[in-house]
Amino acid sequence: MTAPTTYAWEIETRDLRARAGRRMAVDGVTLAMGRGVHGLLGPNGAGKTTLIRTLATVLKPHSGELSLLGGVNLRHLRRRIGYLPQEFGHYRRFTVREFVAYVAWLKEMRDVPAAVQRAIERVGLADRADDRMKTLSGGMIRRVGIAQAIVNDPEIVLLDEPTAGLDPAQRLRFRELLTELGTDACVVVSTHLVEDVAAACTDVVLLSQGKLVFQGTPDQLAARGTERHAGDSPLERGYSALLDIPDRPGYW
Repeated sequence: MTAPTTYAWEIETRDLRARAGRRMAVDGVTLAMGRGVHGLLGPNGAGKTTLIRTLATVLKPHSGELSLLGGVNLRHLRRRIGYLPQEFGHYRRFTVREFVAYVAWLKEMRDVPAAVQRAIERVGLADRADDRMKTLSGGMIRRVGIAQAIVNDPEIVLLDEPTAGLDPAQRLRFRELLTELGTDACVVVSTHLVEDVAAACTDVVLLSQGKLVFQGTPDQLAARGTERHAGDSPLERGYSALLDIPDRPGYW
């Protein structure tokens, strides 16, 4: 994969605002993200999915500035983005290979068979490549979703709750894949599993009520917490500290 070097950051936003229905779900977010793995954290309703959808060009910003890969035209940009939505739609009668090939075709790739085979192998589904989607478990469907998101060797990878349905062993392999992807791409992973962030992410972005609360390293996030904050690990306590969640019974 060749990546242009004419832009400072793969993703830049300035005072970005985006709606989810009538609600301003992303409200004045300014951030910059380059190559590496960025964990996007926040409670339910924080605006994580709306931000991911906006970065994926699925949702148009309400206001503010958004620059992706330096500002190329939309058609070319979508060839260079990989996106796994929170609710992943698929064609049940397609085989795994057919579905990932269909996405590769939409991305206007040249050597589709080779790219499809590599993507399927990277998510550990080579032995199920010719099985129909309707025969797969929920965790396998999620892995197909990851395969279609990376089939075009994207420069920006946007994954919304990618570990949903994965068993512990599959999550470990997924973390290894994230580390591999982050060497060449800007990977943004929306998750509620703080341990995934601790294991694989070089950067953490924390949203609350549509606003940016924190951006920094996992160690910097962990340093924000104290023993009075809720959590079983320093990272979880740092998360609780920034969201002002004390460690006391009955708090929701």
